Amino acid sequence: MAVQSIELLGGESVYCINQSQLQSAYELAYNNASSSEKIQETLQELELKFTRNERASLAFVMIDRLLKNPE
Repeated sequence: MAVQSIELLGGESVYCINQSQLQSAYELAYNNASSSEKIQETLQELELKFTRNERASLAFVMIDRLLKNPE
């Protein structure tokens, strides 16, 4: 059975991430003593386990859930 690809690029913008937010995210992911190791391990697992579209889907859904329920 062939798997059909779902396009996740294009369309209207829904959420914006500014440069400061992205910089803070990189700081937490790569330079924070208590978080960077966990984040790097999880990223590596996700990149091995999921396709590009699956990772994009996960990222979009996580951002949406964080915006709707910040706790």
